[in-house]
Amino acid sequence: MPRRTFARAALSALATAPGATAAGGGTSAEGAGARAVTATAATGLRGVWIATAGNRDWPSRPGLPAARQRAELIAHLDRAVRYRLTTVILQVRPAADALWPSPYEPWSACLTGTQGGDPRWDPLGTAVAEAHARGLELHAWCNPYRIAQHADPGRLAASHPARRNPGWVVPYAGRLYYNPGLPEVRAFVRRAMLDAVARYPVDAVHFDDYFYPYPVAGQTFDDDAAYDRHGGAFPGRAAWRRHNVDTLVRETAAGVRRIRPGTRFGISPFGVWRNASADPRGSETRAGVQSYDDLHADTRTWVRRHWIDYVVPQLYWPLGDAAADYAALVSWWARAVRGTGTRLYLGEALYKAGAAGEPSAWQDPVELSRHLTLAARYPQVRGHVFFAARDLAADPAGAMARVVADHYRGPATPPR
Repeated sequence: MPRRTFARAALSALATAPGATAAGGGTSAEGAGARAVTATAATGLRGVWIATAGNRDWPSRPGLPAARQRAELIAHLDRAVRYRLTTVILQVRPAADALWPSPYEPWSACLTGTQGGDPRWDPLGTAVAEAHARGLELHAWCNPYRIAQHADPGRLAASHPARRNPGWVVPYAGRLYYNPGLPEVRAFVRRAMLDAVARYPVDAVHFDDYFYPYPVAGQTFDDDAAYDRHGGAFPGRAAWRRHNVDTLVRETAAGVRRIRPGTRFGISPFGVWRNASADPRGSETRAGVQSYDDLHADTRTWVRRHWIDYVVPQLYWPLGDAAADYAALVSWWARAVRGTGTRLYLGEALYKAGAAGEPSAWQDPVELSRHLTLAARYPQVRGHVFFAARDLAADPAGAMARVVADHYRGPATPPR
């Protein structure tokens, strides 16, 4: 069956399947009971990221009227329900700014087009309420240290903390970052993020893979002064940097649990901790980036010590990839979480499926479905998260429709 024909047929089946209607509409008690019985048969997280940085997924462009922004957000939530997902991971602090009325940071530019511009509605509060009304979990996705995708502090809002505290800022590779080596920076970003937890009943706080920035050839992240002041007890700069990231992770986890018990804390790291050639405990991969060495993010330790409630490694490679085989990484992460209490969900590269310029594996609409089939062999894998919402809507190869037809035939309840 041609992939477009398959996608249409699969989505037609979704539209008429029992329980496929978005929650919140009128249903009979009999229908609700049938869905509840069905849901008990499938427990697992089925998630989608909604990225707001650069208006990637939402809003579709900055400066839209509040009613249009809200309608687009609701459309993303309704689509998640139609695809029988359980969770949306909404980026609410994309670049040291906020999608809620934060007392610490300015409104995000993705809303009005001007950082600090009041959108005259509460996107995060609305997202939490509307997601919960549809039976979806809402995870608040924050980026801890990124300030801007440019290197000019003068372009930030006049009230921006980075302008009031220029000593906190490190320019690197044409961008601005907060310095993770400063205790006052870690305390500030933690307060700024935890404000969302205090205000809203979010189901989780979620970090992505950006801690220290990805390395750029010929560029140096200049944290010399902070290292001279705070790094004396460590065997080298890399160990000190890992300590800084570890500290943020531990203290954020403690803050989430203190402020709103029952709210979880999860991280979606780069998919390779270390290659086995660098560390015998590492994966049988030859990745060009290793989170431990290049981002100073010791993701294995966070899992093994249960500092985080869940981990979503970004496994954005196909089966059989020469440098980072998806199958090898699933096996490695399943071993990493075994016996830890940390839940394992897998990050899936929906954005690559059918995309121009991607290798032939990603042109096959069955590739993602094969990922879920393989992962089902590992009891440690408790679900999958797809990047991202714009690609869920477009689905050019019909890959997501195939996933739903093959694996999401009924509703599910997310694991707790």
